Order: sequence, then structure tokens, then C-alpha cells
Amino acid sequence: MTERLFTLKEQARLQCNPNVQAVSDKSITYTDEFKRHFISENEKGKLPRDIFEEAGLDADLIGAVRIKSAGKRWRAAYRKSGVEGLQDTRKTNSGRPSERDLTSEEKIERLEAKNRLLQAENELLKKLDLLERQMMKKKSQSKRR
Repeated sequence: MTERLFTLKEQARLQCNPNVQAVSDKSITYTDEFKRHFISENEKGKLPRDIFEEAGLDADLIGAVRIKSAGKRWRAAYRKSGVEGLQDTRKTNSGRPSERDLTSEEKIERLEAKNRLLQAENELLKKLDLLERQMMKKKSQSKRR
């Protein structure tokens, strides 16, 4: 973690941004929506600094190190757990697994949610595969000319 602390004025400035959930003198907590937006834009090839600045966040104030490490953390969480990995679970998860058994309805609900997530991921992979094939086709056609 960086050693730079945010002043009260800087904290207030950051807190005004709709992409910021909370700010302390040492850290910034971003909204889940911003994290998803970051991943989406980053996968399109945008640089982390540009994504932050387009979202109205002052990259110089936040710092390159914080932006880089946040992006690295979010990309790793997304690779590991998909969109669910980007969610802030500190308030909903005590860290201790629930000891009670789930009802049949809760099990079905969770499985349906997981199924929807997997279907969305499959659709995304299909689109990426199609785009890659189209690019390869364009490259091979341009080499023939």
C-alpha cells in the first residue's frame, strides 16, 4: 500500500464522485458498478489511468500505484470468480461460512444464478471467439493482396 495519505479536503473531493463508495485517509472503496465498468473497458484495451479519468477520478490525486494495484486486484478477482469476484462482500460476509443448511428453494436460487452467470460468460466467450476469427480472416485476406 502506498504511504501517501489523503487530506480531509481530498477525501471530500473523492467522496463526491459517484464511483466512490467510501474514502478514508488511507484507502478508497469503489462501487461494484465501477469495478465492472473498469473490467469491461480494460478488456477493450483502455488503460487503467484513462478509465479512472473518464470516470471523473483524478488519477494524479489517487496515484499511479493505487490505480495499478486496484486494476491488478480486480482483474485477478474477475479471472478467478467472474463478476461475483468484484463485489464488496465485507458487510455481507463475516468470513465464517453459514452453518445452517440451505432450503431447497435457496439451493435452486443459487444454482439458477450460477447458471445465468455461466450462460453470460459463454455468450461473451462466443463473441470473443467470433471477433478473433474475423480478425484472423481479415489478416489473411490482407496478406493475399
